[in-house]
Amino acid sequence: MKKTFKLTHEKLNQDRHIDATRHEIRKYIKRERKRTLPEGADYWDFDCRFGADAGISDEIHLSEIDKCINAAIEDEFPSFYLEIIAKPGTRVKREPEDDD
Repeated sequence: MKKTFKLTHEKLNQDRHIDATRHEIRKYIKRERKRTLPEGADYWDFDCRFGADAGISDEIHLSEIDKCINAAIEDEFPSFYLEIIAKPGTRVKREPEDDD
């Protein structure tokens, strides 16, 4: 998903419009997680970018999307750019640490 979301709407209340935007983002992530995994992959990982527009977007973690949207609202951005790309990921087993 590579999309520019507007934070204002001429007919809708701003809070409802932002909630609808968040719902659309969550729905996309849920749909991507339901896809079948390729062989050798354990889970779907996501590369995310957020910014005022595509040219000045920064990499963020998936869990930081809501914080970034809140920051965009506080800074009174007219719109924001969000890019979410799904990629297969594999879990790495950690070695137990010895305190000896």
